[in-house]
Amino acid sequence: MRNWNGKRSADGKEKKPIKYFDYSLLFLIIFLLCFGLVMLYSTSSYAGSNKFGDASYFVKKQLFATGLGIVGMYIVSKIPYRFWMKVSSMAYLAAIVLCTAVIFIGTEANGQARWLKIGPLSFQPSEFAKFAVIIFLATVIYKTPQKMGEFMSLVKIMAIVLPIVAVVAYNNLSTAIIILGIAVCMLFVASPKYSHFVLMAAAVGVVGVVFISFEAYRMDRIKIWLNPEAYEKGYQTLQGLYAIGSGGLFGKGLGESMQKLGFIPEAQNDMIFSVICEELGLFGAVCVILLFLLMIWRFMIIANNASDLYGALVVVGIMAHLSIQVILNIAVVTNTIPNTGISLPFISYGGTSVLFLLAEMGLALSVAKGIKFEVN
Repeated sequence: MRNWNGKRSADGKEKKPIKYFDYSLLFLIIFLLCFGLVMLYSTSSYAGSNKFGDASYFVKKQLFATGLGIVGMYIVSKIPYRFWMKVSSMAYLAAIVLCTAVIFIGTEANGQARWLKIGPLSFQPSEFAKFAVIIFLATVIYKTPQKMGEFMSLVKIMAIVLPIVAVVAYNNLSTAIIILGIAVCMLFVASPKYSHFVLMAAAVGVVGVVFISFEAYRMDRIKIWLNPEAYEKGYQTLQGLYAIGSGGLFGKGLGESMQKLGFIPEAQNDMIFSVICEELGLFGAVCVILLFLLMIWRFMIIANNASDLYGALVVVGIMAHLSIQVILNIAVVTNTIPNTGISLPFISYGGTSVLFLLAEMGLALSVAKGIKFEVN
């Protein structure tokens, strides 16, 4: 695949530009959304009936957010993606302000103050922060591409990102890790010298150890991860592992999970992948992973053929967000890493999450529309 450059073909005929639209990516988005709603109903119907007297309670709320997200995706896909370069600094500052506001006036849920209440709706600013960081970093790197080989340039850019990472980490460490991961991935792609990232990784590792040791509950998570049977808080992890193990190769069948019947706390959120494994088995889990891999592959195609560096960087940021979140969620559910609250994109319950994920998908589709191909 090549970008249209206005040249003539070998036989002298003028090459005609053909605009591109990534229907494959659109299909994957729609399929994952539909699959997510089906699994969400299967996972949350018991909890919805018990807590709210409505088996469809969680699905209705997710469907409303998904509808808004699809409208947002359509609008964003129609906006020329370079427009976001103009508002990126404003979006980044707004994200810092909103995430700081959560610390002081945030609404608590499950013991964590991560939401801002706007009338009857709750809004999670950390999800907006991911979107803001992607467009902001893409702008910064796009304006100084020749300096990406300098170690100090990488340090300066990371220093710009650290304030929002620190603010989000105050009460949402998992999202802060994702934001930091997005920044590192975008810089890694833009930088010609990979050796710089060895030093960066070492520095992040040291800071991470210090940060974890400051709070006793963070150290407790490490202990629970190493030996979940010995701690009461290891209950959720163990029940998730039981669900995965009982699913076998092809699962018990859709809707037949036992662990979702109150054994896995808040199964519709971060632990929904364990219910997928129980109901659809290893086969279903592998299919879900393959769907995400196909989506990542589409992002790679779009980034590789984007009409300019800014578009490529934006799609790399979106790809990094999705990849990191999927990997961390599955790693938590399988107890590969310590338990922390990370949702499975498009599938876990969470209105703000699906809303901004779909906005990012619209942005990727907008970049894809800028790709032009040559035909004789």
